[in-house]
Amino acid sequence: MRAVYIHAPFDVRLGDLPTPNAGPGMVLVDVEAVGLCGSDLHYFKEGGIGAAQTISAPFVPGHEVAGRVRDAVPERGIAAGARVVIDPARPCGVCEWCHSARHNLCPHTVMLGAPPNHGGLTATVAVAPWQLFPVPGDFSASTTALLEPFGVCIHAVDLARPQWFETVAILGAGPIGLGILQLLRVAGIAEPLVVEPVAYRRDAALRLGAGAVFDTVEALSAATKGRGADLVIEATNNPDGFAHAAEAAAIGGRLVVVGIPDGNAYAFEAATARRKQLQVVFSRRMGDVLSRAIRLVALGRIDLEAWISHRLGLADVPEAFAMLAAYRDGAIKVVVEPN
Repeated sequence: MRAVYIHAPFDVRLGDLPTPNAGPGMVLVDVEAVGLCGSDLHYFKEGGIGAAQTISAPFVPGHEVAGRVRDAVPERGIAAGARVVIDPARPCGVCEWCHSARHNLCPHTVMLGAPPNHGGLTATVAVAPWQLFPVPGDFSASTTALLEPFGVCIHAVDLARPQWFETVAILGAGPIGLGILQLLRVAGIAEPLVVEPVAYRRDAALRLGAGAVFDTVEALSAATKGRGADLVIEATNNPDGFAHAAEAAAIGGRLVVVGIPDGNAYAFEAATARRKQLQVVFSRRMGDVLSRAIRLVALGRIDLEAWISHRLGLADVPEAFAMLAAYRDGAIKVVVEPN
């Protein structure tokens, strides 16, 4: 079957991948849609995300996956041919973090679409039954694929604990920033502020309910008369993202870091965060949130299709990566339809 491989930074090619064998305790899923994620973009631009996830051999990316199961999965109540979203993480289940219901922190996780494990940018994948979540019949394949990054947004907002009437700012209006914005509106935050340097992404934030948008943190600071925001959620790939978030935060404020910086490092002046006595938490993927993600979409509270700027086939993925890396052609979320 055809698949997209990342060989090295800026080297993406189509190739062949053997059809997986389900094997004992595994389920075959025929892929219908895959979202290209910011982490996939790091593999494309940098060849990895930190020392633990580097490309040592060509691999197939893609972890935001929707598809249809080949066979029934009775232990999950899933009928043959049903559409499912895949939780791409397969934690060990036996470590102290798994036993304390923090499986998103499991250091032994096998991650679909993270090197060296092949992912969803192909025709069929094999996953464990408990990685599968059925969706309502009216969910499209693209909406179903985007439930995974939406789960990342839910986890971040869970950590952020937004409060009514406080000033909340989001740095970054990519898919994660936009999803967090939508969730803040559902949570009753009337006018979230968004900082985003790319004009078309600022427009998207306004369409999805931002109270105001700014191209720089300095502009946000001026709009708050120098006070800053009680809660800042950082969702960029900018190595200055932490410094910008600390600058945007009010004295005694809270900071949730969701983004992954280019180069895997932040540069910032310690005094700003220290003197403000900021409460800082980093967000790591998601916990058990996919059921809530499905319910929020089913109730009509969230429109994940609003993130999508492009729908492409496998052959277009090399150009899609280049387009996302350069912020060209209004690219926000690219959904790939392999089959």
